[in-house]
Amino acid sequence: MSETSGRVLPVYMVADESRSMTPVVDELNAGLRSLHDALMREPMAAAKVRFSILGFSTDVIVHSALLDLRVTESLPQLGVRGGTSYGAAFSVLLDRIPADVRALKREGFAVHRPAVFFLSDGQPTDPGDWEATYEKLIDREQTPTAPNIIACGIGEAKAETILKVATRPEFAFVATPGVEVGLAIAEFCAALTKSVIKSGQAIGGGEAELVVERPDNFRMAMDVV
Repeated sequence: MSETSGRVLPVYMVADESRSMTPVVDELNAGLRSLHDALMREPMAAAKVRFSILGFSTDVIVHSALLDLRVTESLPQLGVRGGTSYGAAFSVLLDRIPADVRALKREGFAVHRPAVFFLSDGQPTDPGDWEATYEKLIDREQTPTAPNIIACGIGEAKAETILKVATRPEFAFVATPGVEVGLAIAEFCAALTKSVIKSGQAIGGGEAELVVERPDNFRMAMDVV
């Protein structure tokens, strides 16, 4: 049986590249390297995942289109620039996700609902402007390929904003107060890695559920008062 008759999960990491991330971008890149290394050690799980990296600030850079991590030598490096436009991130996802799913189906794959792991260290610099694009992205009538969005906030990101971004309250996390931002990023990357591997394993075992791991030193955004 050809692998193209299998199932895959598209995963998008959408990372804040605003200037405020300058002190910790190295930790973020180190976390991506660790994710790649871990997936290389789990080829059966990696076979069920296609991974994309987007960096957003005032605009969006697609650092990597959906790729098979098993045949990728290294992941691209994230950088820093500009502000924090949530709307720019959601607009690009609204364009790319349906096109990516169509491409995977043309290759013969059955495609699980995409997952977006969203990381921001601050409030959007386009307050109010991003929500209409976001609502269209997650509306399954307007966008049949609407993703599940797991949102993590660090630094100056507010819990109420992260709750708005996550598609379910249990998918919204914020770093525990007092946790150093570099450590929070490392924990985010570790949880992303576990989530991707466990989701890939679940799909390989015939289950259709997305597995989401809460990062250590994070708490549920809905528990913040």
